[in-house]
Amino acid sequence: MSEFDYDLFVIGGGSGGVRAARVAAGEAGAKVALAEEDRYGGTCVIRGCVPKKLMVFASEYADVVEDARNYGWDLKEGAFDWAGFKDRLNTELDRLEGVYRTLLKNSGVASFDARAKVKDAHTVELSTGETFTAKHILVATGGRPVRPDLPNADLGIVSDDIFHLPKLPKSILIVGGGYIACEFACILNGLGVEVTQIYRGAQILRGFDEEARGLIADSMKERGIDLHLGTDIVEMRCATEDDLAGHAEGRISMGTPMHEDAALHPVSDKRDGPIWVKATNGRSRVFDAVFFATGRAPNTVDMGLEELGVKLGRKGEVIVDDYSQTAVPSIYAIGDVTDRVNLTPVAIREGMAFVETVFKGNPTKVDHDLIPSAVFTQPEFGTVGLSEEEAREQEPVEIYSTSFRPMQTAFAGRSDRVMMKLVVSKATRKVLGCHIVAPNAGEMIQLAGIAVKMGATKEDFDRTVAVHPTMSEEIVTMRKPVRTA
Repeated sequence: MSEFDYDLFVIGGGSGGVRAARVAAGEAGAKVALAEEDRYGGTCVIRGCVPKKLMVFASEYADVVEDARNYGWDLKEGAFDWAGFKDRLNTELDRLEGVYRTLLKNSGVASFDARAKVKDAHTVELSTGETFTAKHILVATGGRPVRPDLPNADLGIVSDDIFHLPKLPKSILIVGGGYIACEFACILNGLGVEVTQIYRGAQILRGFDEEARGLIADSMKERGIDLHLGTDIVEMRCATEDDLAGHAEGRISMGTPMHEDAALHPVSDKRDGPIWVKATNGRSRVFDAVFFATGRAPNTVDMGLEELGVKLGRKGEVIVDDYSQTAVPSIYAIGDVTDRVNLTPVAIREGMAFVETVFKGNPTKVDHDLIPSAVFTQPEFGTVGLSEEEAREQEPVEIYSTSFRPMQTAFAGRSDRVMMKLVVSKATRKVLGCHIVAPNAGEMIQLAGIAVKMGATKEDFDRTVAVHPTMSEEIVTMRKPVRTA
């Protein structure tokens, strides 16, 4: 009989933790328990990828009626029903959470709806007061959105809150320039919200390919998003009667000097009331809501990890080796809590590699190189490999790139543009990076990612016959580089 209650205790019921738990139990025959303090499915299923993508789909219908008319259909426009959509969304999330719970149950995993912390190298303590011992502990607690260090920042919402709004605001300020900020700027704009976005950097989507970033920013502005770069919040508070009067008269906005008046009469101290915001350019405006998309932090607070000897990084991330093992040999960590590559499929891969290493006797490292990803802006952005800027810092490269108006929207009279881009090594001819800005770019980059991962050369792409007429055929028909670096 084992000296421990369980062979494995998983803390966190997100995609990575659930996969590791059920594979360890179902395939490796381990005795496994899992604790989750919130909803099963984690950030991705409950408050991230899945509900966000459904909101992306909903927002894209805004252009359907006008486009259909240009294609000969006699359709009438209607209003977006947020309440109806949200009901269906919650029903779907409930269904998915049930699937996760069922998968665990059917695999023989014991589940605990409680917060867990590590008491010692082999003991987990639950918020219910129960304690359990385990030969191995896996921390898979993910991350959380953070607000900036700013007075009254609690008046704003974060990404976890967006799916629970009782009604859509008429106007919103989105603070941030990363993929979450840009995705929700496009989503809310498509749903009819007046969107202003500010970002302190020189261009949105820092770290991605510069040419793609520029095209996406231009497209967002063309769609009506009021984008301000090199700008940040310096002050925010509940709006006053005087603020509202100045806003109604057009005296205060992000583009005009703020209205000054000594008489301040608070309207509301509730978070759902109008919010007055002042920016670094000295301008101000009243918004119905402020949405902070200013970063995420690993969920390691008050878990007892550091006290036990588990090393944490500057952001609170769990430091692990190539096999996801921490400084305490019996404790491992996977997913966003390690702040390696914060993507759901990566957390799942890390969970599978953990099981292979610890329970199947097959030491397995996770390959974090050349991971395809997508940003669900409008248009979408799919990317794999090195950006042009990263590649030219490493070696001489050739750049193959084209931008054009796609057939479907051009016929409908829209000015939308797409981009296809390959970054190619001069020495080896390998495609080092592929970047696509286009509708359904996420679907395209998944397949392009296979070729790039396999080490395909530009000549391999050239030998592939184009599928015509499609947008993606341009990936295999670009014969001459537009520049070298």
